[in-house]
Amino acid sequence: MPIAQNQTPPTPGAQTKRLPGVKSVIAVASGKGGVGKSTVSANLALALSKTGKKVGLLDADIYGPSQHIMLGLPDMTPPMDENKKLHPVDKFGISLMSFGFFVKPDEAVVWRGPMIGRMIQQFIDDVVWGDKDILIVDLPPGTGDAQLTLTQLLPLDGAVIVSTPQDVALADAIKGINMFQKVNVPILGVIENMSFFECPECGHQAHIFSHAGAKHKAEEMGAPYLGELPLEEATRVGGDQGKPIVVKDPESAQANRFLGFAKQVLTELEKTQNNKAPVFTANFGNASKAQNTTKQEGFEV
Repeated sequence: MPIAQNQTPPTPGAQTKRLPGVKSVIAVASGKGGVGKSTVSANLALALSKTGKKVGLLDADIYGPSQHIMLGLPDMTPPMDENKKLHPVDKFGISLMSFGFFVKPDEAVVWRGPMIGRMIQQFIDDVVWGDKDILIVDLPPGTGDAQLTLTQLLPLDGAVIVSTPQDVALADAIKGINMFQKVNVPILGVIENMSFFECPECGHQAHIFSHAGAKHKAEEMGAPYLGELPLEEATRVGGDQGKPIVVKDPESAQANRFLGFAKQVLTELEKTQNNKAPVFTANFGNASKAQNTTKQEGFEV
């Protein structure tokens, strides 16, 4: 298990800090599971790389890590240096660190909040990311311990929200937007996934999960709307086979959509950095108060 069990967890209101060599940190989040957040995270990271950026991808979805599978690295163990620091694994031009590297495929992660906090802290303190223009963080769904820990430990430069168009998913996406706004993290954009299904035979578009709901909510809340993604078999197959659509079929319409999202994210990021507000340190009370424990160096792999 890649965690020092007796390492002190982060305390509420802990001072945020920059990762050495990482210029910008962007979270990809969803209020609800099953909306394709990890698929978007992987393809967005790869699309950003295609714009010439040096990109890292941190799979912080503790309960359901999947980026190691989506990038074709299911059996990989990240290298550790003499200082007991882990190094990300390079694939398709980006660098990946995933909790999935350290758990068995069928192992259930049954952790309370403080343990999740310690895991996130180790991914920040004990991983050597090197020089990166952007670090994409694939968050678990919801607005719980992982999200709060990350905002306490890292100054996020922005967040991308992924939702499907139906009301049930949008209700949770709104909570995600509100959470980031409360901790002064700019919303760089909202993506509507599974927006429609286009019949490969006749071209008819079926709006299985409704349509344009995410666009309307983004406009209501004053958040940038990046666009829509259709429900498409090739995108799913690419993720299952460890070759996301951006690298599997870079000339496809879907890959071009992700490239468009990447360019829009960079534009929004530049806007926020040109109007940078002071770093806000979140304080969420004593719910995750740290116990007096002794820190152990390195990962227990």
